[in-house]
Amino acid sequence: MKRFFLSLCLVPVLLPMFGLMLTERSQSDFSALEQTALAELKETNTPGAAVVIVSGDRVVFAKGFGIANVETGAPVTPDMLFRIGSMTKMFTAATLVSLAEEGKLKLDAPIGGYVKGLSAKFSPITAHQLLSHTAGVRDEARPYGAHDESALGGSVRTWKDDFLFTEPGEIFSYSNAGFALAGLVIEETSGKPYADQITQYVFKPLGMARSTFRPTVAMTYPLAQGHQANANSKPVIVRPFTDNVAGWPAGFMFSSAHDLARFALAFVNHGKIEGQQVLSPAVIAKLSTPYTDVPGFEMKYAYGLRVTEYRGVRLVEHGGAIPGFGAEMKMSPEHRFAVIVLGNRSGARLEKTVEKAMELMLPLKAKVEDQPPVTLPISQEEMTRYLGLYTNGQSIEIVLKEGQLCFQQRDFLFPLTKVGPHRFTFSPDPGEVEECAFVADHSGKIQYLHRDGRAFKKTTGT
Repeated sequence: MKRFFLSLCLVPVLLPMFGLMLTERSQSDFSALEQTALAELKETNTPGAAVVIVSGDRVVFAKGFGIANVETGAPVTPDMLFRIGSMTKMFTAATLVSLAEEGKLKLDAPIGGYVKGLSAKFSPITAHQLLSHTAGVRDEARPYGAHDESALGGSVRTWKDDFLFTEPGEIFSYSNAGFALAGLVIEETSGKPYADQITQYVFKPLGMARSTFRPTVAMTYPLAQGHQANANSKPVIVRPFTDNVAGWPAGFMFSSAHDLARFALAFVNHGKIEGQQVLSPAVIAKLSTPYTDVPGFEMKYAYGLRVTEYRGVRLVEHGGAIPGFGAEMKMSPEHRFAVIVLGNRSGARLEKTVEKAMELMLPLKAKVEDQPPVTLPISQEEMTRYLGLYTNGQSIEIVLKEGQLCFQQRDFLFPLTKVGPHRFTFSPDPGEVEECAFVADHSGKIQYLHRDGRAFKKTTGT
């Protein structure tokens, strides 16, 4: 990973001046951002979106685009609530780390000391492992479930030992269920409902007045409806509205672009908003410290946040997707910058809009177009090393078919193309290319298959 080019001793001097220059320069440039956003809404068949940019210690751009509801035609505004999907994880992490800073728990202590009634293999897991996705918990994300807030603890306590697919601490594997357990640690440590603790530790101090987990609260504010659509179909509202209390800590938060901007302002200003210290700098530091590699990707994972580099700039980021909605937040603490985009179509990230905002506000290096990966030869002996069954709640099998190494899941079979050491691509759909990576132990024996951020443990084969 490339290093930020300014020395740390110069940052405090240069950043305020840099932020002022960017704010003044960018006022006339936001028309290009608006054009990009409108074009991308049309291109992706997304009804509407809200976009906010933070620079220095203030919001320099906030605007809604398109419509919040295809049936009413109501326009999107930056104050309108959206579901933010997995961006929720940074708020769960911020609250759990804040509790640790107050001495109410230790991040490296077994959670069995705080949460009673867990399966024997879950008790030794630590909060650190949960927040960094290294706990070995299977991934599970159900958009619909119980609405009663007791469902969080009730669900987690039904997990048996086999809900762990590998030993804690071995490998990064993205787990929504792991963050549900982190939410229960918050609840049990404080003796208060999870949603109330997020409000106490994050929403109230930051002035995120409309953010909530409770649908009956969200519905009292202007609320964007979630939509489903493909490239050629008319967007339709997702009904019923998604809700599952057992998954709240992983991805069910309601928030607005303006509310999220307040979190971003605190994050890039060492916990301060409007001159007031609202979050501990130690919390910000722990949230953004990279703790583990993500196999197959040039990124690391912190607590509820990814740490990566884009065109020479270090970014702390996370996206979100839930039926009806898509979200993205990218922050550059070194440049005191953030961009937030909320969309009301399933999986809508509006990546071109996000990139345009960064191009306007950050000293990005020239864009280099992605080159098709070079196909590398693979021997029969090497192919044999990968063969076998890999599991993480569900199973993937690597097989040989007519001399070709293939990825097989359920009834689908995809040829694998080697593009690097233990790295392969395959095409699940025409025109779509995915990458997967195999992970070996110190002796070179293949232990895991990593796909889409999830690790699958090899259970059969050589």
